[in-house]
Amino acid sequence: MKKPIVFILSALALITSCSEKTSNEMNPTFKPENVKVENGILTPEILWSMGRIGNVKVSPDHKKVLYTITYPDIKKNSFNSDLIVANADGTGKQRINTKFKGSWSFSFTFGGKKKVKAEKLSASNHISSPNWRPDGKKITFLSKYNGDQQLYEMQSNGKEVVQITDIPGGIKGYKYSPDMSNLLLIKDIKLDETPNDIYSDLPKANARIEDDLMYRHWDSWHDYKYSHILVAPYQTEDPIVEAKDIMEGERYDTPLEPFGGMDQITWTPDGKKIAYTCKKLSGKAYALSTNSDIYLYDLGSGETKNLTKDNPGYDKNPVFSPDGLRMAWESMPRDGYEADKNRLMIKDMETGKVIDFTANFDQDIHNPVWNLMGDALFFISNRHATEDIYRLNLPGGDIHKITEGEYNYTSVIPAGGQLISTRMSMSMPTEIYSVNPVDGTTKNISEVNRPILNNLKMGNVEKRWITTSDGKEMLTWVIYPPNFNPEKKYPTLLYCQGGPQSSVSQFWSYRWNFQMMAANDYIVVAPNRRGLPGFGREWTEQISGDYGGLNMQDYLSAIDTLAKESYVDENNLGAIGASYGGYSVYWLAGNHDKRFSAFISHCGVFNQEMMYTTTEEMFFVNWDLKKPYWEMPDQHYDFSPHLFVKNWDTPILVIHGAKDFRIPYTQGMGAFNAARLRDVPARFLFFPEENHWVLTPQNGILWQREFKGWLNKWLKDN
Repeated sequence: MKKPIVFILSALALITSCSEKTSNEMNPTFKPENVKVENGILTPEILWSMGRIGNVKVSPDHKKVLYTITYPDIKKNSFNSDLIVANADGTGKQRINTKFKGSWSFSFTFGGKKKVKAEKLSASNHISSPNWRPDGKKITFLSKYNGDQQLYEMQSNGKEVVQITDIPGGIKGYKYSPDMSNLLLIKDIKLDETPNDIYSDLPKANARIEDDLMYRHWDSWHDYKYSHILVAPYQTEDPIVEAKDIMEGERYDTPLEPFGGMDQITWTPDGKKIAYTCKKLSGKAYALSTNSDIYLYDLGSGETKNLTKDNPGYDKNPVFSPDGLRMAWESMPRDGYEADKNRLMIKDMETGKVIDFTANFDQDIHNPVWNLMGDALFFISNRHATEDIYRLNLPGGDIHKITEGEYNYTSVIPAGGQLISTRMSMSMPTEIYSVNPVDGTTKNISEVNRPILNNLKMGNVEKRWITTSDGKEMLTWVIYPPNFNPEKKYPTLLYCQGGPQSSVSQFWSYRWNFQMMAANDYIVVAPNRRGLPGFGREWTEQISGDYGGLNMQDYLSAIDTLAKESYVDENNLGAIGASYGGYSVYWLAGNHDKRFSAFISHCGVFNQEMMYTTTEEMFFVNWDLKKPYWEMPDQHYDFSPHLFVKNWDTPILVIHGAKDFRIPYTQGMGAFNAARLRDVPARFLFFPEENHWVLTPQNGILWQREFKGWLNKWLKDN
């Protein structure tokens, strides 16, 4: 149920000018300093006014950083973005103006021939995927200026925009070869027939005809197309209108759908080959497996080789050493297990020898990247619920932790003698930091939300170790209200994490935001129960096949321990959570022995038998529930929350999105209907246009208001 890795909201209006101003004069599309903060307390409106950093790229000479800042527009229920170029130390910020000024009228050049006046640009013409050209002389981006999304280049001041591609149907990703002789382009290729293709005399028929699994994924139905890599010689004289499909006829996707990014595809340093991540399976086989591999395509011979065929689990995100002699990548050893140990593998490209450099490192690794000398790699790893930067030295393989503190580092890019990284915490949204790779000292070089954060009073975040029912120690975060008074009693919330293997780390969320809950005058208890990473494989893997077992006792151990504190109102406790956390809430509703006075479950699993046959990635339920319910009716499915509805007696708010295909919304309907049939006070908050998450500004604020209102009604007003 967890979301593999990350995701970035981005939509930048097409560049029309550049503001050559300092950071104090930048005049962005939206000014954080204009956000009104009353009494220093966080509100949903303030939360949804904060800037969101994305697309961080370091220039080839390591002197500049390119990034986007996306601001929600609450009134328009949309997002506006700014493109920023700054020195690597954070000075000299320049914002490329994303709003057309009618009095300005310089020209853009498209394809070397067609010129268009700036006044003709529409606000609906957006850009995405900004990056540096390999020589550092231009900024590259995608835009739908001419209808289909194409690749463009411009000067770093936003002028002299040149269209590079004009591929029919458009493209959705790109990468330049290091020597700039070629471009790889990502394009959706239609290979399957629609019902209208089959029955051409019924052009207005609206139907789907399915013969196998994986006809929908996360929040989208399959569109009869497949994401392929195309290659073309690079040129600027005229737009590139055609390119070679290196996966011709293959009904497979790269990057992996739906969350894979361009980090799953890379050029070899000599520009002669392309390594890409792909799961070359389809239908039922695809639904049951996590076996993706890394393939190497040779531009000269046209030959494709599978570099990781001996590994049955996930292989993805290849990165080559600067000399091209070694390839590092992320790898999981077992098929069908999305939360397996994520290892750092290195392959000698001449001998074929593969070494697992994390065999004795009982942690997962993410986002590996080579240093500039090629004698070390940096990566991100979770230990005890914080994500830090580590260094692997070669050839010995010794691993050193670089950063320390209660933060999450989410990316790392070498930049000369420093590292450029993104960092967040429970009390701060993502910012960009420069990090000293020797001593771990840091500097915030973006400071996007400082004008807001300086005026907010955040609650104290405390790390506690709580003894579980079987005598183990469990890290639990306790978040206190901003104006906490130990002489008072506070209603307290037990936060149940999703995944089920996703760490309760120092993350910042625009929905499950602990500081937002604390600002509503609640204490939040967030345990790293059984199943969560960062505490060794044994702790992570215990949950599989034991959904209603020890991890549920861990929840109860956490809330029972905190309930003994004099400042916790033990008569007004609530339990909240989403995804597996939503399942946890449903299960607790039938097994909590009068501990709780209110529940909130977002996109939770209510009936595990229905979950097994209505979710899409079948490997997930196969691994965690072991077998289909018809093969083991008296074992793991006994943990299904719907079997305990007879015990429900506590008010519950049920939330679900119609486009959630991982946990279909009928699960939420079933839980809500069951509660009302038993005369349990309940409310169903349904979002027809949202998926497993709530992503639009007004829906996000509505969610926060309903969340607060429900808890206040049952934990404060009674």
